[in-house]
Amino acid sequence: PVVADLCARGLATLVRDYFLHNLEETFRNNAVKMFWQKFHPYSSSSAVERIKFCVQESWPEDVLSAALEDICLEKSYQEKCVLVLAHALQSYEEKAQNRKLKAVQCSSSLMPRYQLMVSSVLLTTLPLSFPEILNVYFKKKLEELNTMVDASDENDQLASHELFGRSNVSAWDSKMDIDSQETVISESCTLVKNIGKVVRDFRCLGFTSMTEDSYSSAIIWLLKSKVYELAGDDYRIPVLGSVNKWIQVVPLQFLHALLTYLGDSVDYDSGLSGLKSPLASRPSSFPGIGVPSEALLRWHMRLEYFAYETLQDLRIGKLFEIIVDYPESSPAIEDLKQCLEYTGQHSKLVDSFISSLRYRLLTAGASTNDILHQYVSTIKALRSIDPTGVFLEAVGEPIRDYLRGRKDTIKCIVTMLTDGSGGNTSGGNAGDNLLEELNRDAENQENADYDDHTNIDEKQAWLNSESWEPDPVEADPLKGSRSRRKIDILGLMVSIIGSKDQLVNEYRVMLAEKLLSKSDFDIDSDIRTLELLKIHFGESSMQKCEIMLNDLIDSKRTNSNIKTSLLNAPGTVAGQEEAEISHDVLDATIISSNFWPPIQTEDLAVPASVDKLLSDFAQRFHQIKTPRKLLWKKNLGTVKFQLELQFEDRSMQFTVVPVQAAIIMRFQEKPSWTSKALATEIGIPVDSLNRRIGFWTSKGVLTESVGPDADDHIFTIVDSMSDVNKNSIVNESCEAFQMNEDEGESSVASVEEQLKKEMTVYEKFIIGMLTNFGNMTLDKIHNTLKMFCAEPSYDKSLQQLQSFLSGLVSDEKLEMRDGLYLLKK
Repeated sequence: PVVADLCARGLATLVRDYFLHNLEETFRNNAVKMFWQKFHPYSSSSAVERIKFCVQESWPEDVLSAALEDICLEKSYQEKCVLVLAHALQSYEEKAQNRKLKAVQCSSSLMPRYQLMVSSVLLTTLPLSFPEILNVYFKKKLEELNTMVDASDENDQLASHELFGRSNVSAWDSKMDIDSQETVISESCTLVKNIGKVVRDFRCLGFTSMTEDSYSSAIIWLLKSKVYELAGDDYRIPVLGSVNKWIQVVPLQFLHALLTYLGDSVDYDSGLSGLKSPLASRPSSFPGIGVPSEALLRWHMRLEYFAYETLQDLRIGKLFEIIVDYPESSPAIEDLKQCLEYTGQHSKLVDSFISSLRYRLLTAGASTNDILHQYVSTIKALRSIDPTGVFLEAVGEPIRDYLRGRKDTIKCIVTMLTDGSGGNTSGGNAGDNLLEELNRDAENQENADYDDHTNIDEKQAWLNSESWEPDPVEADPLKGSRSRRKIDILGLMVSIIGSKDQLVNEYRVMLAEKLLSKSDFDIDSDIRTLELLKIHFGESSMQKCEIMLNDLIDSKRTNSNIKTSLLNAPGTVAGQEEAEISHDVLDATIISSNFWPPIQTEDLAVPASVDKLLSDFAQRFHQIKTPRKLLWKKNLGTVKFQLELQFEDRSMQFTVVPVQAAIIMRFQEKPSWTSKALATEIGIPVDSLNRRIGFWTSKGVLTESVGPDADDHIFTIVDSMSDVNKNSIVNESCEAFQMNEDEGESSVASVEEQLKKEMTVYEKFIIGMLTNFGNMTLDKIHNTLKMFCAEPSYDKSLQQLQSFLSGLVSDEKLEMRDGLYLLKK
């Protein structure tokens, strides 16, 4: 009656506002103050003390439960008061409506305004640390839930799918036959109920958004921890499948149970949701859930995307190590490929990997061979991730630019292609070189392309056309999709050098060096490598190399014929007694000098017995191969196991070059020589003698002493093994000493030496141009030489000219300023 009387006097709004104001004051001073007081110890503590709170097992669950219970009880009491007033206002409004009197409608807005007041009071007095308390609560609860799932999964894989019941609420009371599973399910149901009660109470207080953010961040945090736990640093095991399975077993099951408890789970087939597209297909069932609701579907997509993105970032951060271990790390590469297909964040991979390369690989401390092996592994790995090759182009460019600045790049590439151990980094048969592996790879790609065109019907062609996608925006428009899809590793290696001619020339020099060092004429592996190179570079490019190998084959046959004819010739025995060396010990490598790289020659006077042996061999060769004659390169070759130094109690055997053999054989004539006299006798410079004779002094065969002249040392052969042991040089019997690699000098002129010799012809032209024009750029010098040098014709590349000009700058004939070459003043 009092409310009706006040409303009749037009005070309905005043009654409502005054009533709500009094409720607000009461709620603020009693319930809210007591509610926040329960969290004051945590809010007022330091960071270290807060950690102590977090490690307590029952915190903050006990505090939250007690605080929510008290404030919800107070709110429930006030809601009853609000309902009494609302009923009174509604009665007056109904009477006024019947009498057709004008009345302010206050009853319908009373409860919403009260709810808004409650949430406003709580939010305006909210401590800054309260969201942190909520996060700790949900993290602890989800960790506990995950522990239960792990325990049940160890006992029975099927139990994990039934932990939270099925899609209806009655499943909370489900029982199972196995006691252990029943206990776990009961505990998990109780746990989710407790969480659901907390969420529901916070929703009633107006904390809906904050609560959802808290348990969402807890789920995301747990998911991230699980991804890091499963992924780790083991790249040989696929991870993505396990992550997806865990998402369905733990977070989705929990969310399904929570949404069902809160009454937010709407069946997919229900018409209540207006978000469903009429063209959308019916989703597949989840284990233990059945057909999920739309809210659960959105959660699934959100969690799945975050899992893919987290694993992607983890793998991208470790991509350098993954590629180092490739192909053992293929599962990690496959996971990364699927993640990138889902997220589309390829640019993140490119930027991060280029940064890792520049910081860890493209440095002065990394060897060229290591960089090239990493480049090949990068090509193979990124080809798996991105078959279009677009991102490989972006990643490979810094590596190619860096390798172009290294002088030994060409040599290392040739070694990788031809050495049996240099390129075998990714499986294949033992002893196979990288070239054989690339050839198999090319055949597989060709076969795949052939199958794509021949074994395809009209229906499949139509399906392929429907799944066609354009190239990424980063793609080079000058390269078509099909040419990019066929990634040629050898072609990418050649692109580092600039032209295949430079690679072929370097291979020719290395092949010559290798063939000249052979003594058994075993060239089967070299023939196999040459045939593979002919496939990639053409027969015309490899013609000279083929002639070099044929020379070795002919040499073997010629040696056999000459030895046979010398043995059967009359007077052979007497000749051998005079020479004291059998013809059987000599094997000659006979080369066609016009097709071989320039050979390093050095005058050498060999002992008379050896000279007689060479003369007999040359004479017999001339008789068999008339009118061809032999021109000996006496400084090249090896003297193997035939040079024996006889001591009083044992003998030692060596394998040495002819110069070293000629040096030691002179000590048969007399035991001591001065360096100048010995150099004159052998026919080599003194400095060359001192360098070569060091081999024998290091082995303890010769001793060195200072002569009357400071520049003329005396070398003396040791008399007994006791002198050798005294110097601690040789201690074992019948030890075979091999020549060290650094002691053996190159027998073939390198590509750089050949280029310098060929370019010397153009030096006068360059000096003349710079004299007339003052200064010129590299391009202008190159174009001018091509235009005016007719005899000899100029056919060098820009890189070769730049290398030659750099040599002239080093010789201080030219100088370079701001990209311009000018004469040195």
